[in-house]
Amino acid sequence: MTTATADHQAAVLAQYRTLPPDQRLRTFERATPDVRRKLMRIERGMTLDRAPGALAAVLTQGKEMQAPHLDIIDRIYQRINAGERIKAMVTMPPRAGKSRRTSRWGPVWYLRRQPDHRFMLASYAAHLADDHGRWVRNTITEHAHTLGIGLKYGSQAANRFDIDSHEGGMVTAGVGGALTGRGAHVAAVDDPFKGSEDASSPTQRDRVWDWWQSVLLTRLEPNGSVLLVNTRWDDDDLSGRLLREEPEDWIVIDLPAIALTADDPLGRQPGEALWPDRFTADDYARIRKSVGERVWWSLYQQQPRPLEGGVWQWAWITANRISPVAFRGVDLTRIVVAIDPSGGAGTANDETGIVAAGRDQAGELYVLADRSGRYGAGAWGREACLTAIDLAADALTVETNFGGDMTRQVLVQAWQELEREGRTRGLPMPRIVEVNAKQGKRLRAEPIAQLYEQGKVHHLAEFDTLERQMVTWLPGMDSPDRMDAAVHGLTELADPAAAAVGTTSYRDQRLTGRR
Repeated sequence: MTTATADHQAAVLAQYRTLPPDQRLRTFERATPDVRRKLMRIERGMTLDRAPGALAAVLTQGKEMQAPHLDIIDRIYQRINAGERIKAMVTMPPRAGKSRRTSRWGPVWYLRRQPDHRFMLASYAAHLADDHGRWVRNTITEHAHTLGIGLKYGSQAANRFDIDSHEGGMVTAGVGGALTGRGAHVAAVDDPFKGSEDASSPTQRDRVWDWWQSVLLTRLEPNGSVLLVNTRWDDDDLSGRLLREEPEDWIVIDLPAIALTADDPLGRQPGEALWPDRFTADDYARIRKSVGERVWWSLYQQQPRPLEGGVWQWAWITANRISPVAFRGVDLTRIVVAIDPSGGAGTANDETGIVAAGRDQAGELYVLADRSGRYGAGAWGREACLTAIDLAADALTVETNFGGDMTRQVLVQAWQELEREGRTRGLPMPRIVEVNAKQGKRLRAEPIAQLYEQGKVHHLAEFDTLERQMVTWLPGMDSPDRMDAAVHGLTELADPAAAAVGTTSYRDQRLTGRR
């Protein structure tokens, strides 16, 4: 090979990494056999660098499984590697590959990319964290030539090892244990609670929280990132407290086994399974029947349910749910949209509860929709009116404790605006029923809870957040906005005086066609 040819080849190889895929393919096709071998080594290295899942595919010769939800964990690692300071929380069901990707392939990939960085891993038990550390250590040792990193002689314990000729390495510990040594650039916590019993213990929850604050966070480098991957067992578990204490700081990737909402992180529609290649919706239906409702909602759906003892009980809701098919045979005499405005006008305030409910001739009550959310100033009025239009509601029931005449004005202005836009479909504006909730929360909620117990209230869908608020609420607690809205709406429909509206006529005949 002449010097000119060698220089040209070196230039091609140096530029190759910067080319888009189609140009790399053309370059490869035109290259000599010798250059092709070198390009193949470059391609292999680029694949190893791309993401934890890509590295896993190379080292396992394509046997490692990949799925869209694992791509999300890969992207978090990519962002951390790129220098972002990330606090990410990923919740997903068991057997979805979260630990394998987060606590095994993720650290291998990151230490290859950043061999001078320290990686810290914790789990509910030291032996489990050590198992992950041992796996990472053995993988680096087995594939040292391919990875381009090896372990330092004399520092190869499962719970702590260092990268040869670099400053980086890995340390593991059980939640509650010590994390000695140098600081960490990345801290991953994989399942801080062993299970339901641990997460249900206030003492254990406090212990985990204290460890999080006094041990883990104190070991982070100034620009360090945190990745928390877990299953939700309790509203006050580590994830719950973090979301309550610092909600704005966290990227939350909530991945239930069965999608619950249309804004699912994977773009799934409600009812679609997380990883249908492994567990179909039918598989999960069988699992749900086997494990029971509390375990299903906590372990698989990431919507922790409390033990019995609150004002509402799960069985009262789940046993009386009505399917869309069965609901087709129901003739509603009234429909109301109930609103419990938040305490302020901005998105940083509490949610505004917007819940629609109906009543049939026999006095059975139905929860039809939950459009609650964090709305800007006046936006809740528009959403409430749109819900009323969608369902042809005859009344808007709104709590006016703190808003007075302003709440009525918000609704009137929203309706007038929708009229100007031609979106009211010629419907008259629903009657505004003002509720000044002077009674205690319990006095308002208990009569409605009794109707649930009697099987007289039916939910048309699984309103997971509303239902969780109901069954987690205890007397003495602040009552959440969705629950309050539902109570206001169902109280209006259950009230004998208000119910009479269903058998007489509004002057504008808005109930025409309903029995």
